[in-house]
Amino acid sequence: MHLLLTGAWNEAEAHIPQLQKLGHEIVFLQQEADPLPCDPAWVEGTICNGLFLHHSIEVFPNLRFIQLTSVGFDRVPLDYVREKGIEIHNARGVYSVPMAEFAIAGVLSIYKDLPRFQLQQDAHVWQKNRELRELAGKRVVIVGCGDVGTECAKRFQAFGCQVVGVNRTVKELRYFDCIVSLDALSREIETADVLIVTLALTAETRGLVKACQLKPDAVLVNISRGPVVELEDLCCAAVLDVFAEEPLDPQSPLWDAEKVLITPHNSFVGEGNAHRLSELILKNLDK
Repeated sequence: MHLLLTGAWNEAEAHIPQLQKLGHEIVFLQQEADPLPCDPAWVEGTICNGLFLHHSIEVFPNLRFIQLTSVGFDRVPLDYVREKGIEIHNARGVYSVPMAEFAIAGVLSIYKDLPRFQLQQDAHVWQKNRELRELAGKRVVIVGCGDVGTECAKRFQAFGCQVVGVNRTVKELRYFDCIVSLDALSREIETADVLIVTLALTAETRGLVKACQLKPDAVLVNISRGPVVELEDLCCAAVLDVFAEEPLDPQSPLWDAEKVLITPHNSFVGEGNAHRLSELILKNLDK
């Protein structure tokens, strides 16, 4: 296959000899916004992330294989991909472990008031907080029961939580006490002690989760895509890693909101990602 590799796959150049041994011909593009290094008609497959945000997919008339380095499909014109019968793969499972660990860390940071203790340490102040909370026994609702949601469920269940999944398909899944349909989403949001959002962004999920429905003592964690969660009238603690517009505007009131932890779309980062992604890509190319 004639493959266009991009710098979205950090280990791409290291694996070029291996891909060539498998019979693939390779060209490499470090920055996806840069001009293409070959005639688009040459390209039969690509390993990329946001390539089609900068180069219309329609300029690749012989494209038949896409491997994304992201989990979400929101940067790809899926209607066109389906119409043309292009084989497409995402990075399912690659980032699930660090994202689940991030969710746990964020909730525990709020429950144990770690940001305030850090401020006290910086100021050399010894002051107890006798209102810390326990995670054990809490009702954790996970919206989206794919790989990321499942890894979250595994960890929250280990802390003694009741774990409820909200999913398009209702079925029994390990680590969840039960799975309910999206029709029950509003009820589950209203009763959640912790709400973890791991849904992919689609036309149907945009604005699906309403933060205003959460209890004041609940914790919201969004590690999916910013537009999935409507943050208007946020009245509870929150761990927010993704936003509708990124970077987050320096003037956004979220920066100074009480009990809100903000991170720069960083929850997916972990030292095991590169190995998992390369294994997945090589497996899909060797079919």
